[in-house]
Parts: sequence; structure tokens; C-alpha cells
Amino acid sequence: MNSFAGPVGGAAPIIADKAPMIDPFGRAVTYLRVSVTDRCDFRCTYCMAENMTFLPKKDLLTLEELNRLCSAFISKGVRKIRLTGGEPLVRKNIMFLVRELGQHVKAGALDELTLTTNGSQLAKYADELYDSGVRRINVSLDTLNPEKFKAITRWGDYHKVMEGIDAAQKAGLKIKLNAVALKDFNEFEIADMLRFAHGRGMDMTVIETMPMGEIDEDRTDQYLPLSKLRADLEEQFTLTEIPYKTGGPARYVEVQETGGRLGFITPMTHNFCESCNRVRLTCTGTLYMCLGQNDAADLRTALRASENDDYLSAAIDEAITRKPKGHDFIIDRTHKRPAVARHMSVTGG
Repeated sequence: MNSFAGPVGGAAPIIADKAPMIDPFGRAVTYLRVSVTDRCDFRCTYCMAENMTFLPKKDLLTLEELNRLCSAFISKGVRKIRLTGGEPLVRKNIMFLVRELGQHVKAGALDELTLTTNGSQLAKYADELYDSGVRRINVSLDTLNPEKFKAITRWGDYHKVMEGIDAAQKAGLKIKLNAVALKDFNEFEIADMLRFAHGRGMDMTVIETMPMGEIDEDRTDQYLPLSKLRADLEEQFTLTEIPYKTGGPARYVEVQETGGRLGFITPMTHNFCESCNRVRLTCTGTLYMCLGQNDAADLRTALRASENDDYLSAAIDEAITRKPKGHDFIIDRTHKRPAVARHMSVTGG
């Protein structure tokens, strides 16, 4: 890990010009994904081991520090922030951060504040999320079968998630379902999940499993190329390419029979690096310029070195100069080890 080494000074506060940060390949960095915790109340088999060792709580940035970091990125041209985890809604007092960031949306400095959740806490927080300025969320859901849901999440309660989806829609939140495509688990369920989502006015995205972190499974047994899944879906549905974008990596099609949208996130079969506009911040203040690379910047040191944001701003600028062209994800029988050792829950999905 590299950290920026620069002067700590008493210069005047940054005056934001909102010009986007530009990486070495000419891509504007306008999207920040923030993992507010590595903890989760599920133990999804493709994501983490059942007996996980989580970060000591003393290593986490405070919510006030996360707010300051996010605000620094907003001042440098970030227009969208997604809160992730782990499960973001299990972080104690998380709504403080949501409310603070929501003020940037209301002021017009941020186009969108959103989050990705497993849905377990949505019944509790849906109304407050909407009131704080959140309008759209992603809910991770890999099956509509309660028994299979229990098997894949180990600790999850399917009915609690369904209650959360109901509460979120009632509160006015737009939902997109995210499903990780897993061979011999849900590949023949995706069509029914698509009908379920579109029948309730929700978009849906399917995602290839990614080689991140040691888990209890062999990922070569789980990996399902979305090219195969799409070909299977096209036997039942008419899929038409559309230019719809949400700021993330999904490529969308319209499903003629349902009238809804379906996204494909394909880090393995067709990576999306050429248009990457994202960086990822962990709950310890580590900035990853690429999900699939280990190079990182220590923003916690810069954050705590001075109450003035000049040093922090310079550290962010230096990190962006190291954003790589793309990742090196591979899953096959000769690459059984994860491409990066950290789990997705550390970096933020």
C-alpha cells in the first residue's frame, strides 16, 4: 500500500471547482463506493467464509471521518456515492452518515446517494432512507426459494428480506435486484426472478462471481459465464440492447415480454474497465483505485494529519494518478486462488 507523502500545512481550505478527477487513461472519476463496514449479518457462500474474522472496531473510521472523506471527494467532482458493506445497515448509527450525505443531494452537489443492501434491515430503515434523500437502492437476492436462500446465505431470513422489499417500495424507493449467477444453484431460476422483479416494477441485474478472498467453496464449481445465461434467457425472452446507464458497470437490455430492464455485469467474460469511473473507499480509509488490483492509498493518515483538507486532497489526487487500466480477474482450473486476497465485503461490492 502506498500513502501520499506531502507537506502538512495550514493552507486555506479547498475551494471546490467540481471539475472531475481524471485518471491516467482519461477517465473521469465521478463515482465513489464506500464500504462503511466489513461486517454482515449473512454469510453468503460465494462472498465469505462462515467463520469470518472481521476488522477490529477500533480500526474503523468514525462516521464523522467517513463523512469528511466523502465530502472531500464531492468537492473534487464526485457526483454519485453508493454506500456498501458488508451490510451497510448493520453499522451502528449509520443513518447519521446517510443524513449528512443526503444534505449534499438536497444542495445539488451530489446527483445521487444510494446503497447496496441484503434487505435484512430494510423494514426498519426504508422510510428514513427516503427522507434522507435516497431514492434508489440495490437489493442483493440470489433465489426466490426460501430453503435455497437459507443455504446460500447461511444466516439469512428470506421472509425478512421480502418484508424489507415491501417496506422499501412502500416508502417510495426504487429497487434493483442484484443476483449473482451461480452454476448448479440459480441458473435455471433467473427467468422466474426476472418475471418477479419486473412484475413489481423493479429492474434486475445479474453478476458473474468474482475471485475475491478465500471462501469455503471452489469458485470454478460456482462460475457461470453470463454469455451462457443470456443465451438461455433468449430462448424465452426477446432481449434488446438499450443505452440505459446508472453510473455503474452494467450493460442493459430491455425484455420485450415484461417491459422491464435487465443488466449484465461481466467482469470475467467481458470486463467493463474501459469505461470505469469508480474508486472504492473502505471503512478503514483505504482507497482502492480498482476492485481487482491490490494497489491502494492510505487516506486515513492524510485525514488525521490535519484538520485542513489540503493534504487529504493532495493524497486523493496522487491516488488517482495510480488508477490502473483494468483488473486481472481469471477463474479457471489453473487459477483456483483468489485474484485478490481481500474479501468483497472489505472493499465494498
